[in-house]
Amino acid sequence: MKRKVYILLTDTGTLFTKMIKLYTRKPLNHASIALDAELQEVYSFGRKKQKNPFIGGFIKEDTRGGLFEKAKCAIYCCTITEKQYEAINCIIQEMNQHKQLYRYNLLGLLAIMLNLEIERKNAYFCSQFVATLLEESGVELRQDKPISLVTPNDLQESPNLELVYEGSLSSYLGKKKPIYSGRLQETAV
Repeated sequence: MKRKVYILLTDTGTLFTKMIKLYTRKPLNHASIALDAELQEVYSFGRKKQKNPFIGGFIKEDTRGGLFEKAKCAIYCCTITEKQYEAINCIIQEMNQHKQLYRYNLLGLLAIMLNLEIERKNAYFCSQFVATLLEESGVELRQDKPISLVTPNDLQESPNLELVYEGSLSSYLGKKKPIYSGRLQETAV
């Protein structure tokens, strides 16, 4: 049986995101993984407190409020096996049970700027987390760069991901019927 996971790339418009955007020159600079098309089960590494980008770690994200209220996004799906889906879910549940052990890999973000491969135990930045989850569950993304250097833009360039939506996150969430495949596009706000 085939399953789908969703990769959510966003621009929340925060000061921290704007600083990252100055360096990357890419429109979407935060990555999350969702276990459902309705984006109820969305996980990433990010800020634990809305007003402080420097206190971060493993989080379950609320895509319906807070920082995501006015977010622009691109949603990609990845078709995987039941075994791969269960592996991803198992890793997420393990991290969630021990979330106090995980922290945001701010040093890793700096390492990207210098193209230095730095691996830190239990520390991830958003796209590193998503790429690690996929790789550890047997989903091939990209072979041309180490996981510790994977950016949100690298994720969207993966041939195993299919764009299903691009535009306002609130518009996607307002749709009655979940989008499973195809290329729906909305003009970004």
